[in-house]
Amino acid sequence: MLPPIMVYTWTFAAATPSFHCRTPADDISDVTLIDDIRHHYIPSESQCRQYKKAISISECQKCFQLTNGSFENNGGMKPCTSFVFDRTYYESTLVEEWFMVCSRVSLKSFAQIIFFFGYMVGSIVFGILSDKFGRRPVMGASFIVITLAAFMCALAPHPKLTFEISYALFIFGRFLLACGTRGVALTGFVIGAEIVGPKQRLFTGIVIEYFFAGGELILLGFAYLIRTWRSLNMALAIISIPFLLFYFILPESPRWLISNGHYEHAERILRRIGKRNKKDFDSVAYQKLIQTEQELKALSPHTKHGLRSLFRSKIMIIIAINMSFQWFVQNLVFYGVSQNTGAWMSNPYIAFGAGALVEIVAYCVVHLVLDRWGRKLTFCAFVFTFGIVAYLVVPVQMLMKKNSLAQENLMFIINVVLKFLAAGSYAIIYIYANELFPTQCRNSCMGLCSMIARFGAIIGTLSNDLLARIWIHFPVVFFGTTSLLAVAFATLCPETANKPLPQTIEDIDRIGLSWPCWKPKSSKHVEANGSSYNDEHISLKHAENNGSSGIEDPVSQSS
Repeated sequence: MLPPIMVYTWTFAAATPSFHCRTPADDISDVTLIDDIRHHYIPSESQCRQYKKAISISECQKCFQLTNGSFENNGGMKPCTSFVFDRTYYESTLVEEWFMVCSRVSLKSFAQIIFFFGYMVGSIVFGILSDKFGRRPVMGASFIVITLAAFMCALAPHPKLTFEISYALFIFGRFLLACGTRGVALTGFVIGAEIVGPKQRLFTGIVIEYFFAGGELILLGFAYLIRTWRSLNMALAIISIPFLLFYFILPESPRWLISNGHYEHAERILRRIGKRNKKDFDSVAYQKLIQTEQELKALSPHTKHGLRSLFRSKIMIIIAINMSFQWFVQNLVFYGVSQNTGAWMSNPYIAFGAGALVEIVAYCVVHLVLDRWGRKLTFCAFVFTFGIVAYLVVPVQMLMKKNSLAQENLMFIINVVLKFLAAGSYAIIYIYANELFPTQCRNSCMGLCSMIARFGAIIGTLSNDLLARIWIHFPVVFFGTTSLLAVAFATLCPETANKPLPQTIEDIDRIGLSWPCWKPKSSKHVEANGSSYNDEHISLKHAENNGSSGIEDPVSQSS
């Protein structure tokens, strides 16, 4: 719940209200003369088309003004140096305070790029640390980083400081905030899946998304009541303090403990879970599991954990690259569409709330169909449909009467459907990837995917800021094209629904890929060090309970 509150604060704190160039008309009190005077300073559509810069007509009319009411060889049009902002919905925003519009809009884009760069760093760093030191301490440290960064964002931009210093401190705070939110989001998602058996994995994966959307609604409540960006940031920084206590409630992942040889600690946690759920803990099955784990480690004593283990298997490398690309596209689409929800309707609060509600509906639908249809088919259906719907923007804009009620209503429906599909596929890819990666490198691989995904989020942001200057609907068409490309590669991955979580790279090799040329070998598995042994040996831990993974038994029974 906390990461979306911190991530989407930018939507309101750095919102761009309606604005226009300051003209002499804004300094007079007679409202009957304002429009008439201002008209002489606004470039016409034909004048904007003659202007050599590649910008839209609407931006030209907002960012440039005519000098002396004339236009001769482009010499009579000049960039605005001062602006008047509409205060219907916001009392103050960072965009207004720092004039991050028109030629200075890159300052806003750069702040978001740094934020997503923090996503990249936080994803890979906290992912590696989580696989090495455990899920619990990394989550605890991430909450501390979030709290400190939130206060920095609220206090750093100060009137007594120069713009350069304030801006630098603010984007550094946003960088740290992004790092911390990835530590919480990724590690929390992984531990949620690792602490239950196969039947509960969908619930633990999707319930996180419910709270994600719930966090957006909480943010909406604060933003609606607090209309100044600094007070809003300060209030949300205070909100983060109670989350510091979460470390003392959270248990460590028993799968991670078993994978790293901390058997007694894992047993204590599983027994506590079983006691809470009034289930019996099977000590005999657990001892067999430990024995199997030790035998496997003896067979391959130099097994690598973390990202290094990927290079032991071609299939694992292909899955990692494919999942990274899927995350890239889903972040490109999700953040690109989400940042445009303000264009759904004039009131940004209603638009943001509608977007959050659409997300909740998408998560509910995913929850209902994901086990029935499977991860792969559901994901491909959402992504493919998104691509088709995105292309509908072109005929709607080209063939229908411009700015007509029918066109506006149809565009609203298309935007809602795109948001629904983007939210659904974004939720599925988290669950799907989490079930494809083995325990010994799950958090590192999820961190790698999340790091690559930040490039998608950055490109999505730049698309909204730059491509929209050429044609306002250009970004949506771009998002649709990348989605259709992603579907083709998604068909390569195997299905994971209702199957045990893979523990090792060998488990992934036995599953194989969907394409016929990448079917798993059944006779022998070759280790990276050159030694080989029969599948029966590496499948020892799957022999229990009719083929279920050994680790599934104590976890499932306790859960």
